[in-house]
Amino acid sequence: MKITIDRTDEGFLVVLNGRVDTTNYNAFENSIAHLYNEKGAAIYLDCSGLDYISSSGLRIFLTLQKKVKVQGGMLKIFAMQPQIKEIFDISGFSSIFSIYPDYETAKHAG
Repeated sequence: MKITIDRTDEGFLVVLNGRVDTTNYNAFENSIAHLYNEKGAAIYLDCSGLDYISSSGLRIFLTLQKKVKVQGGMLKIFAMQPQIKEIFDISGFSSIFSIYPDYETAKHAG
C-alpha cells in the first residue's frame, strides 16, 4: 500500500494505491491520523488505485469520517474501482459516505 497526502486549495488530497487490509491498516491509520485534528478540513480520498479493502480498512474509513465530522470537516471519496464500490454497496457503506466519480465532481459537490 502506498499513500500520498497533499494539501490543496480545497483541503487534503489523499491518494491510496494498493490494498488496505489487516496487514497494513495500522500504517494507513497512522499516516492519516494527523488529519483527524484538522478543523473544518475537506478531505478527498482518491481510491482509483485502491485494489482491495478489508473490513479493517472499512473501519479506518469510518473512523476518519466520524473524526472529520466532529472537527466540522467533510470526507469525500472518489474514483472507486467497481470491485471496491461493490464492497461499499454490499456493506451498506455507500449510504454512509459521500462517493463521487472523480475529483472535479467531488470538489464541486455541496
